[in-house]
Amino acid sequence: MPVRSGQGVRPAFRRWRARRPFWGGLLLALGGAEILLAEKASMKVVMHIGMQGLAGYLLPVVMLLCGLLTLFNPAQRLFYSIIGVLVTLGTWVTSDLGGFFIGLLLGLVGSCLTFGWLPDQEPRTSRRKRRKEPQATALHSDPTN
Repeated sequence: MPVRSGQGVRPAFRRWRARRPFWGGLLLALGGAEILLAEKASMKVVMHIGMQGLAGYLLPVVMLLCGLLTLFNPAQRLFYSIIGVLVTLGTWVTSDLGGFFIGLLLGLVGSCLTFGWLPDQEPRTSRRKRRKEPQATALHSDPTN
């Protein structure tokens, strides 16, 4: 892919990231990956145990998919975040207390960030810029008028 002059990969990634709930989707996907990695049982044991053991692998995979789908299809973010939070709460029972609380917390925070993300919201200005604005307008205004 050709890069235009004056634009690099980093500004392009920033523009891509600004149009989607990046941190929410990333945390949700990381939570699912962490719970999958925290699973200790082999698939042979899971198939012997039955549905409860299979759910221990299925729910983190759904978390991971919801996080990735949030990143690549942000138009459906509300659906993915609701499914993500429900599945994350289900891992409390099925997957070693939600991956020893780490994956559970990552999934919950990621789902909440995704649910609360607004696509048309203006970027926030930093506190420093907000303080400088009134000072700059006071310097440019003419008190003699």
